[in-house]
Amino acid sequence: MEKLSIKEIYSATYVLKHIIRPTNLISAPLMRPGCDIYIKPENLQVTGSFKVRGSSYMISQLSDEEKARGVIACSAGNHAQGVALAAKACGIRSIICLPAGAPISKVEATRSYGAEICLVPGVYDDAYQKALELVEENNMPFVHPFDNLQVIAGQGTIGLEILNDLPNADAIIVPVGGGGLISGVAFAAKQINPNIKVYGVQAAGAPSMVDSISSGKIIRLDKVSTLADGIAVKQPGEHTFELCNNYVDEIVTVTEDEICAAILYLLERHKLVAEGAGAVSVAAAMFSQLPLEGKKTVCVVSGGNVDVTIFNRIINRGLQKGGRLCTLSLEISDRPGQLVQVSKLIADLGANVTGVLHERTNTFIDVNSCVLRITMETRDQEHIDKIIQAIKKHHFHIL
Repeated sequence: MEKLSIKEIYSATYVLKHIIRPTNLISAPLMRPGCDIYIKPENLQVTGSFKVRGSSYMISQLSDEEKARGVIACSAGNHAQGVALAAKACGIRSIICLPAGAPISKVEATRSYGAEICLVPGVYDDAYQKALELVEENNMPFVHPFDNLQVIAGQGTIGLEILNDLPNADAIIVPVGGGGLISGVAFAAKQINPNIKVYGVQAAGAPSMVDSISSGKIIRLDKVSTLADGIAVKQPGEHTFELCNNYVDEIVTVTEDEICAAILYLLERHKLVAEGAGAVSVAAAMFSQLPLEGKKTVCVVSGGNVDVTIFNRIINRGLQKGGRLCTLSLEISDRPGQLVQVSKLIADLGANVTGVLHERTNTFIDVNSCVLRITMETRDQEHIDKIIQAIKKHHFHIL
């Protein structure tokens, strides 16, 4: 197998100098009390994702003859935009295969850069197989989203930038899908500081690299399911698996609710819009998945191309995870004054009722009772616990 070199990553830094946007570190002291944490906001990058680095560097290294044929790529969305932008900058043709379920915003953004779009039923891996077929049919270079050393070198420039901005960094937390980003970052960072810790994070519904590392061989998942579509990859690459084995200290998983809470935190505290894949690093830091105490830590927020059609649901789940939105179902007597009494209990404890549903037809309760479903804004889980105690104290039955 070919080997990655630090020289090539420095070369990529030079090539990308006039293509990418600077993404300076942002201090995040409230992310996890007692920890010194910073954000590397690649969600502010050109095309809204780090992916433009790897794709631009690889395409820049193609021969004139290869560029004349154009390029083919497959992606869940962010790599697609990076390839399309890089191809447009070089004045060459690009064909992009995307999963049919990719967010419309990512599909249209890719199209806006001049790419030809091929939507494929299924997930990323299905789009990947279709792209390989088109490569054979058209004899065009394939820009792999993660398992290519030039792509990995381009992503590795993030590691160099982090240590340039924060030379005494102790740890870097990186989202992991196929592994291209963390492979480049971990390799670059450890060439400069062998003692730095590099941690990876996957969605619990798509743990392909976690399973592969623990098994000692590349594992292909039967299915993946996560709102973090940018890292919903069934199987890591050969290069990325080897590099993660050699340079990554630990890879953990986070839940969907933790991802939503991280997206909400970034939006509220730092005015940053992050997609699910981009926020998993922050989720791991927020929910104590990694040993960060006493470490200067950088969380790479890898992308911000969130699907706006589900953003409201993400925010609501983030609020629920943080104890700031609560829905209770109560069984109450079907007589006047009961709703007033419950509402007063909630109001007296400082919560704000935002929704009420009163149901008389539930067959699982007493015939003289009804179900009251009440949604409220709260401060935190402790606040919710106090409200529940008060409701129980007044002999209302919580379903």
